This record gives sequence, C-alpha cells and structure tokens, in this order.
Amino acid sequence: MNIPNLLAVMSRKYPNQEGILTPTERITYAEWNEAVNQLADSLSKLGVKKGDKVVLHMPNTKEFMYAYIAIQRIGALVVPINAKLVGQEILYILNHSDASVFMTYELLFEQVKSLPDTVKEMVYIKTGSQADGWLAFDTLLEEGSPEEIPCNWTEDDEASILYTSGTTGDPKGVLFTYRSILTVAMTICVEMELKPESRVLHMMPLSHSAPLHLFMIAGLYVGSTHVVVPTFTPDLLLETVSREKTTHLFGAPIAYLVTSKHPRIREYDLSSMKYWVYGGAPLAKEEVMFVKSQFNTDKIICVYGLTEAGPNGTLLGFDDHEQKAGSIGNRAALNCEIRLVDEKGNNVKQGEIGEIILQGEGNMKAYYKNDEKTKEVLKDGWLYTGDMAKQDEDGFFWVVDRKKDIIISGGVNIYPKEIENLLITHPMISDVAVVGVPNPDWGETVKAFLVVDGEIEDAASACKEFLQGKIADYKIPRFYGVLDALPRNTTGKLLKHQLRERVGN
Repeated sequence: MNIPNLLAVMSRKYPNQEGILTPTERITYAEWNEAVNQLADSLSKLGVKKGDKVVLHMPNTKEFMYAYIAIQRIGALVVPINAKLVGQEILYILNHSDASVFMTYELLFEQVKSLPDTVKEMVYIKTGSQADGWLAFDTLLEEGSPEEIPCNWTEDDEASILYTSGTTGDPKGVLFTYRSILTVAMTICVEMELKPESRVLHMMPLSHSAPLHLFMIAGLYVGSTHVVVPTFTPDLLLETVSREKTTHLFGAPIAYLVTSKHPRIREYDLSSMKYWVYGGAPLAKEEVMFVKSQFNTDKIICVYGLTEAGPNGTLLGFDDHEQKAGSIGNRAALNCEIRLVDEKGNNVKQGEIGEIILQGEGNMKAYYKNDEKTKEVLKDGWLYTGDMAKQDEDGFFWVVDRKKDIIISGGVNIYPKEIENLLITHPMISDVAVVGVPNPDWGETVKAFLVVDGEIEDAASACKEFLQGKIADYKIPRFYGVLDALPRNTTGKLLKHQLRERVGN
C-alpha cells in the first residue's frame, strides 16, 4: 500500500463522502482523487519523475491536500515546508533537498517571487494567476487528465522529506518511506478511534509531522472528512468545531491555553469533539484542569514523539491527566517500543535518568545526505531521541531535559529545565533559557538568559534570592543576561545554540 493508492481506494469506496472541507468549499473523495490525477498528469508532462523532490510551501489548503498526494502519485518525494519560512531558510532547503520543483501559495508569493532569479534550474508553480517565471497551479489542474495514474510504489519506497526545526543549527532532512508514514497513521487510527464518520480538524501546519502523518494520513487511511483551516486563532477554532461538528484535533499546548481564555468559549457547542490531542510540550496539572473546565471536556490526550520516529512514541490518556499531567504516559503507543538507557545502551533502573530510545516501523529511513548523523541516532533498530527521562514508581515517564542541553559542572549533571521551570514562576520573568558556559576549572558554569517584565535592578541578585532554598546551590546560575526576546524559530522552539554563541555578552 502507498498513500496515493489510499486516496484512490477511498474515492471508490466513498465517492460522495466529503473528503476536504475548507472555509468556502466542500470537496468529495471522488473530486479530490480526480484533482490529484489532473495535477499529477501535468507534473509528469513537466518532466517530474520518480525520485525527484518537490518542495511544497503552502498553508493548510485544498491545494496542499491535492499537491501532497499528486507529487507522490508520480513517484516523486514531497518536501513540505513551513509556510512562514523565508529567504535563506527556503534557499537552504531547496539546495539541500536537491529539489527540482517549488510550489507556493498566492498569499505567500511576495516573499518568494524572486527565487527564480536566484535558483534558475527549477520549475516554479504558484496558486492564483500566472506570473513571470511561474506556472499557474490552477492551469496545471485544468489541463491535466483525470484518468487514473497507476501507482505501484511499495511500502519501502521513499515518500517524503520533512525538515527538522533546526534548533541546534541547520535543519536536517528526515527521509520517510511509505511504511514509516502508514505505520504511524495506523497507530492513530487505533489509539484515537478514527473512522469514516470522523471529522478531523487541521489547524496546525501540515508541514509538521504530527498534524500531517498522525492525523491527515490517518484520516485518509479510514476515509474521514478533513476540515482544513489555513491558520489558527481561538475564534477560528471555536467557530469551526461548532459549525462543522469536528471530532479530532491535534494542537500545540499554547493553542489550548489561549483558546481556553476566550471570553465567549461557553457560547460554542464543542460537544462533537472526541479527542483533543496535544503534543510538542507538556501541560502542567493546573493548565490541564483549566483547559478541561473551559472546554467542558475530559477528552484530552497527550502524545509524545519525534519527527524522526514518525512521530510515534508514547501517550498520556484521558484518565491519567489528573494525577500525572506533565508526564508523557506509562506506555508506548501501538507499533512502538520505549526504553530508557544509559551511555552504554543498558536499561536504567526505575527512578534513574536515562535517554529515551524508540523502536518501531514508524522510524525514519535516514537523515537525507547525512550518514554520520543517521548512524549516531539509529542503532540496532532503535532511535536515540536525545531526550532524558525517568520512570516513576507507577511506571509513568517524565522528560527531564534534552541530552544536548545538560550542563556538566565539576562532573555533576545539571538539568536546565529544572532551573527554567522555577525561574519562569518569578513574577517579573516572562521567558527564560538556561545554558552552560565554558569554565576552565569546572568544565561548565550555569548562565540564565531572561526576558523580564519591567525593571530588575540586579537580575543576578533577584534570581539568586528567588532560587535559594528551592534548588541546590550548585544549580543556581552564576551568570545572567537580560534580553528583549529569546531566539526562537517559526514553530516557537528555543534556539539555544544561538544563546551559547553569545555567552560572553
């Protein structure tokens, strides 16, 4: 099985089922499949073939849903990228992925319209009207044949490349086979009870692995309806759930926290929702209780995983949130195994800190054009995540920190997340990041970068006083820097490598 054939099957099984709903259109599975055939035929006539790379620079739209599958239908690899990327970020991916085609959306055109002047050996396509050096997406649709295109790719054929967020430097291209993607899609179908009558709301960027693989492909797997919205706002979330009676949503924690504070949230009918899913970061118990109260639901579930794992990993179920909010659950999800290991790859004891490693057919094939890094993280079928965690007496896993962020001072491990979680509760600190800085005697010393509300006359004294008695003295930062904002990427992830580069400031 492969993804394009899934759509063809669903178009025959459920031809009149609503496949894609946008704010203005309702598209059946038969219409979706026909549009994919037309676009795939036009791409083939342009010379796109098996193994080529096509970069997809679009928000959540019907055009994204058409293009993602049309590219794969002719055997090319789809490379979805965040619609917010600009300039050098896009150029890096175009060059690194060896792309031959670049597709963008009309509303994003201004930020990429000069690309043909920079990268000339490329086919450029945009939605909306045709432009100099750019082909029109709609024209390709209209001129393509709707005849079904045979698609005999196996599960071991390469399907796509997703680029990581680049929190430690340049983004890495994560190469997936159809087997990888379909494995994690199946996981969600079972764990989240997806069915043909399900209505999946897509508000988080489909360029990211969790919305794309876990929910878009999973919904396709069973013939669900996809409700596609190009951006997130609390108003749009509440209005869309209420109007379209959606059943499943994956969102970042911030999406739930912001929406839960909407002044008219109780006026909307959210009763159709069966799974409010979040991931990417934990929610504290107080936050979970507030969201559950405001959304009037107990159907909140947390998923943990990495792009490199599909993303597969673990989940924290409905009933566990009250006692274990902040953990990532007590078991691996379907099609996945989890272990905590030491530096030698041996299992650690309960209560001890070890690195999370994951095994399953959802794991990536490799990092594209990076054999060295691939060998570093894929060992004997296990993916080494770089996340450090411990298991409590009830078997629940708690992420402690990223392995690369651990500070080793005088031979002792210091976990920045522990310090950050305390400092962020200071009434005048709105954002914080803790890093290790070189020290000739101790190896590393702790430094905190702060974003403050108002004026702190002496940040060092204020923080040291605040932390005294809350953590051991050796963990209290010795150096401090006050910034207007911490460096983050387009998905909000902290770029600590940029802070380490400025430790002398």
